[in-house]
Amino acid sequence: MRHMLIKGLVATAVVAALAGCNNSDDDKVPTTCAEAGSACTTFTVLHTNDNHGRFWENSDGEYGMAARKTLIDGIRAEVSKNGGQTLLLSGGDINTGVPESDLQDAIPDFTGMNKIGYDAMAVGNHEFDNPLSVVDMQRRLAEFPMLAANIYRKKADGSQGERYFDAYKVFDVNGLKVAVIGLTTEDTAKIGNPEFISDLIFTDPKTEVAKVIKEIKDAKAADIIFATTHMGHYADAQNGSNAPGDVAMARALKEGELQVVIGGHSQNPVCMEPGTDNKAYANFKPGDECAPDKQNGTWIMQAHEWGKYVGRADFEYFNGELHLASYKLVPVNMRKLDDAGKKTADLAGTKIEPDAELKELLSYYQEKGQAKLDEVIATTDALLDGERANVRNKQTNLGRMLAMAQSAKVTADFGVMNSGGVRASIQPGNITYRDVLTVQPFGNMVTLNEMTGTEVAAYLGAVGSLQIGSGGYAQITGVKMTIDCVAKTANISEINGKDFSPTGAYKFTVPSFNAAGGDGYPKLASPIQTGFVDADLLYSFLKEKQAIVAADYSPIGDIVYENSKSVEGCQL
Repeated sequence: MRHMLIKGLVATAVVAALAGCNNSDDDKVPTTCAEAGSACTTFTVLHTNDNHGRFWENSDGEYGMAARKTLIDGIRAEVSKNGGQTLLLSGGDINTGVPESDLQDAIPDFTGMNKIGYDAMAVGNHEFDNPLSVVDMQRRLAEFPMLAANIYRKKADGSQGERYFDAYKVFDVNGLKVAVIGLTTEDTAKIGNPEFISDLIFTDPKTEVAKVIKEIKDAKAADIIFATTHMGHYADAQNGSNAPGDVAMARALKEGELQVVIGGHSQNPVCMEPGTDNKAYANFKPGDECAPDKQNGTWIMQAHEWGKYVGRADFEYFNGELHLASYKLVPVNMRKLDDAGKKTADLAGTKIEPDAELKELLSYYQEKGQAKLDEVIATTDALLDGERANVRNKQTNLGRMLAMAQSAKVTADFGVMNSGGVRASIQPGNITYRDVLTVQPFGNMVTLNEMTGTEVAAYLGAVGSLQIGSGGYAQITGVKMTIDCVAKTANISEINGKDFSPTGAYKFTVPSFNAAGGDGYPKLASPIQTGFVDADLLYSFLKEKQAIVAADYSPIGDIVYENSKSVEGCQL
């Protein structure tokens, strides 16, 4: 099938041309790109999301920006040869994840994106893990626009000022004008570091996208409208404690107003199970076929995380309508999984050789500071579990160890650790400084707080009832209690091994991020900044212990959840 360009042709021109023809069989309205011939425009959208500092391949040779560049360059060449053009988008969260990137403010990641040739990115919530001065540096470094229609500057009087980023960008893609709107989860207001985002306002993306779509249409600025978002995909819009994501936004618009959403934030491969009316996810594995979601006429796509895959959507535009010709998640040197979900030695796709020039450039950043990061500070006899799917859904030994380490350091009665602040597991064997920074990359201060028993019960009722699956789900040590997930109350029997007293005075630790209201926690009036940064405290704790017995931190069933679908936390 041979595709040819249409320069500047819009939907009305197509329809008008067809209407002016005789009603012969040769002049019927085309139903395929082949029938449309030169009136069919083809183009390809490539996408990644939630890079989280993974500019370098892992120990198994999976992903990495150098291999990603080779793959994308190859796809671009193929598409161009067939008369098409490509657009490369990111769903955001370039920052925060591995120490090599974190210690260098994601400069290697943005440098890699420049070399790969990204066209635009959504601003993610983790872009605000750093002061705005770092965000501004990254904006200057990026050779592509960072888009967010719903982030505004805050005026001195607290009212809404101008947008902090561009709302959208219009691209000429093979003769079509394609507008790409950027949107960021409104949860950033509670999960972003309050110390860094106090001068910003995050508005409702559903409201903002409708406003921008109207602006684009009124200006006749584009033929079709896409969005690159960092809002999360939740099947059938079941978002739990998270802010509404891409599905809810698509359903809130008039059908056909938004053609495609390229998403991020929830870090899942958006591959829907056939026959479920797009209400359930498929059990996707590397190399599998992937059917993206479609809601209210809007295609919704997300490529898991870390550059493990490059999403590839091949589109055809004719008759004034956009058609998805094919879609796949192309694995970037990902290993196949066996039936038990474990990695095998076989690749899920063809071997992709890393781009030599980019790999050499990024190796400079990878090697920087290796001696310090590889310092062995302790050992553990078993896995310390910080896997996202586990730590946000149940109490784990690593989550509890962090809470215990922080509370013990300042002689508090109990400790509270948000699961969103636990970013990785620690494998059995040697523990290095690199492991510490990978587990806790945010640099939060540990705060000490004092409350009466009655106040503690109210606080833990609010914190303990946050839904499982969210970063707010709390790892709590030193408290024996029952949480009522509907009433959002805590019935406490013991604190620090002693009978609970409503009139007693209790001290507890919580990260500064949460003390300031992050993750939806109650904002604390006067937290004491202990001066201990979380990663530094963990480093000292491990170095002092030397040998960690993982079983010492295993959950002991001291928290019971009532009126919940789950025994591990609140799930309504």
